[in-house]
Formats: sequence, C-alpha cells, structure tokens
Amino acid sequence: MEYNSLDHLLRIGKDTLAKGPVALIFVEDDVELATTMRHHLQCGFAAVLAFMPDAFQLPKDVEARVHRIPFDCGPRKSVVEAINRIIEAAPGVWMYYCYNTEYLFYPFCETRSVGEMLMFHTEERRDSMLAYVIDLYADDLKAHPNGVSLDKANLDKSGYYAQARKDPETGHPRERQLDFFGGVRWRYEEHIPKESRKIDRIALFKSAPGLKLLPNHTFEDQEYNTYACPWHHNLTAAICSFRTTKALKRNPGSTFEIESFRWHNSTPFEWHSRQLLDLGLMEPGQWF
Repeated sequence: MEYNSLDHLLRIGKDTLAKGPVALIFVEDDVELATTMRHHLQCGFAAVLAFMPDAFQLPKDVEARVHRIPFDCGPRKSVVEAINRIIEAAPGVWMYYCYNTEYLFYPFCETRSVGEMLMFHTEERRDSMLAYVIDLYADDLKAHPNGVSLDKANLDKSGYYAQARKDPETGHPRERQLDFFGGVRWRYEEHIPKESRKIDRIALFKSAPGLKLLPNHTFEDQEYNTYACPWHHNLTAAICSFRTTKALKRNPGSTFEIESFRWHNSTPFEWHSRQLLDLGLMEPGQWF
C-alpha cells in the first residue's frame, strides 16, 4: 500500500494502525533498505510502515508487504513529530521505530514473534520496553568504505556502562532510569555530539492519549523511560545498528581519522539473540 503523505496515512489508514505491533521504519539513505524491511517483516509485526523518499526503490516482493509513505528524515525533529502524530492518531497500540540499517533483536526472536513477546510484556503491566542500540561495523573499511557489511559485521563485546539519570529539577537520580553508553559512540565520542552519545532508546512502546516522544528517544511520561518495574527485572531488546558507523564515515571531520573500527574487543556478529544475551546486551527478564 502506498500513501501520498503522512496526512494521507492518518486520514485513510486507520485500519493499518488499528492492530499492533506496528513497525515505523524511517529511511535516511538507500543502504540496506530491503534487508531492513525483510528483517522486521520476519519479526512478525502486524504492519511495517516505510517512511522514505520517493526516489528510493524497494524490491517488488518487499514493496508488496509494506506500507510506504513519502518522507524526508532530514529536517530536525521531523521523525519525532511524525511519531507523535501517529501516537495521537492510534492510541492503545504497540509501536516500534527505527531507521534503515537497524535490526531489532529480542530474547528468543528466532522462534517467537514480536507480538508474543509484547503480549507477555503487557501481562507484566509494562507499556514500554528499553532497547540498547548496539553499533555494528564492517571489519574491513577498504572493502566496505561506508562501514556497512552484513556478512562481515562486528560489534564490541565489552566497554558498555551506565550512569544515573538525574532529574534536572531536583538533581536526584530518577528511579529505575539510567543513561547507557558504549560501542562506537563511546570509542569515538570526540566526533559524536554530546546529546547523541547515549545508546538507550525506548523503541517499543504502547501508544496512549497525550503520550509524547522527545528528541532524546525518551518520553515525557517518566514511567515509560524506566528499564524495569519496581518488583523484578523485565525484558529488554537490542537494535543492532550501522547508523553511527555510516555517519562517522560520511562525516568529513571523522572519516579520514578512522582507518578501521576494529579493536581488541571486537567480535563477529552472529545475527542471533543468544550472542546478545550471552554478552549481557539484552535481558530476558521472567520470559523463558
């Protein structure tokens, strides 16, 4: 299904947004469009919405299964504003958002659908799920100058840490909230704006009246920003992403200073949830 604009989607696409989980994929460039869409279709989302420029092409088999909306991710806050408009139009629906060259993983995703996972998460009285954005990078930048290679993808197996997230009004740490750091953004932080260094993202959430996403990937409702409920640990997910790698190689200020992203803590990415669980990069909570 193709729409003329976001307004067109919100006007006639009520059925598309009526049943979750819904994946919102925002396309910034033409890198790995088909694999991004296919991966999230395989996760079992009820609908996959591709927000992308008209000039970009999708394979026919993929285009037949996604809902395509013309969109420009360039303007600042355009993505956040689009998500907030969709939240307002479709309350009570589980949603997920990411960008192209980003791939969602959650515990046991090879055998269980995202809908099954979110059903369990809802039963635990949770309306949001924390995801860690795990940087991926090609092992050879001479062979893959933009840093993207699915076959030769690497990730950092250590170097992740968390800091207390303070309430700006009180100066005290917020309950069950942390700022997480690591990966390529941590190793090359001199090239990363301070507001973009965190790797935590509330990427899965249940829409609600008045709910607002903020530009820093958190919500105005502070309970949505918590990593767990008060009584036990909850599920978390991982978004394995080439997005930072692409940006660093595209940026003239950093591309010539980075000959390789590999270091002694690099390891090949196995494209399997077990590796991410073993590395502590997501949490199964009480779901087995």
